[in-house]
Amino acid sequence: MKEFTVAAIAPDGARRVFLRTAETAESLAAALRAEGYVVLSIDEAAPGEDGRTPADVPRWHPSWIKGMTKFDVEMGLRQLASMLKSGITLLAALKTVSAQAASPRASLAWRRVAGKVYAGSSVAEALEADVRHFGDVAVRLAEVGEKSGELEKTLSRAADQMEARRNLKTAVLNAVMYPLVAISMAAAVSAFLVVSVIPKIADFLRSGNADLPAMTQMLVDVSDWFRANALSAAAWLAAAVAMWFVARMNDRAREAQDAFLLRLPIAGRILRLSGTALFARSMQILTESGVTLLDSLETSARLLPNRRLRLRIENVRSEVMRGSTLSKPLSAASEFMPMLSRMAAVGEKTGSLPEAFGETARFHEMLLALAVKRFGMLIEPVMILIAGGIVGFVYVAFFMALFSIAGAT
Repeated sequence: MKEFTVAAIAPDGARRVFLRTAETAESLAAALRAEGYVVLSIDEAAPGEDGRTPADVPRWHPSWIKGMTKFDVEMGLRQLASMLKSGITLLAALKTVSAQAASPRASLAWRRVAGKVYAGSSVAEALEADVRHFGDVAVRLAEVGEKSGELEKTLSRAADQMEARRNLKTAVLNAVMYPLVAISMAAAVSAFLVVSVIPKIADFLRSGNADLPAMTQMLVDVSDWFRANALSAAAWLAAAVAMWFVARMNDRAREAQDAFLLRLPIAGRILRLSGTALFARSMQILTESGVTLLDSLETSARLLPNRRLRLRIENVRSEVMRGSTLSKPLSAASEFMPMLSRMAAVGEKTGSLPEAFGETARFHEMLLALAVKRFGMLIEPVMILIAGGIVGFVYVAFFMALFSIAGAT
């Protein structure tokens, strides 16, 4: 018995690559035709050289702590597409991706995909079995690629979509993290002054037996209140943060929170730009690859982290199912940037929706990069002024008290 690599169109119309054993290629082809397959090619499989992969590392090894990240999936899809384009068989490519994975968990996930393909499943079915890691976009595009015979192209586009999403997420995180760090530093400086510095200054000034100026007395009163109520204030703050995250477990509460975030003066615009760019880029890649409009809308909606934006796209999909044009319900979704619905209308009229979405994505990605840069440039001097103002206020109050004591003596 020999082992053969088979490329065939299954009875359900999907293009599949799998391994089968038979005496000869001719007898295997006859058996497959009897099962309803349309045989495309049958090649004798080369002897396997599996070797060790990261998944073979013992479970107690620290490398198992690291989970499979979206970046691991992106790199795996890109590597798989490159090998398929070079003529490497699907199973050999999957084994190579598993062997070259960055972590044991990623290696094990790709090994499971290879095992399902070996058992006769399509790539889309194998990825869908672990959709939590691989994502809806990869599943949809793999399904389209197998049916069209362009699996390497659609997998590459899936990796492109993940890269675009990663870049947008990084841009938004950079915009949010910098002010959070700056605010935390300013709060730390203020807390140090209030808890440690000001009480010592107050004890020194009180030893002079002179009335403190109003500015200095206010500073001392704030310090005394803060030291007396710091624990309760911290508890209330922790409770508020906990309530915010608990509320996000409820769909309606999370939608209300996400709608509130979209209305914030500067951060809200960044979130709207990010959501518009992510949706447009996903729609471009999906529709360009041959995914139907309704399926593209469903998949793109799942990619949006903001619940209000996701709900808007779900409503758009419902309206399109009822026979509406795409641009009409999009124009009612005011949370997205206005250009999105205008470009969708042009794309529908000219029959070039992928190109219209691509232009929309590029424009808003550029706007997002500029908004993040301006936000960073704005927040830096503001934080410096706040921290400097607090320190300056303490120094002025201290010297006013010194002058008051000196004048009293």
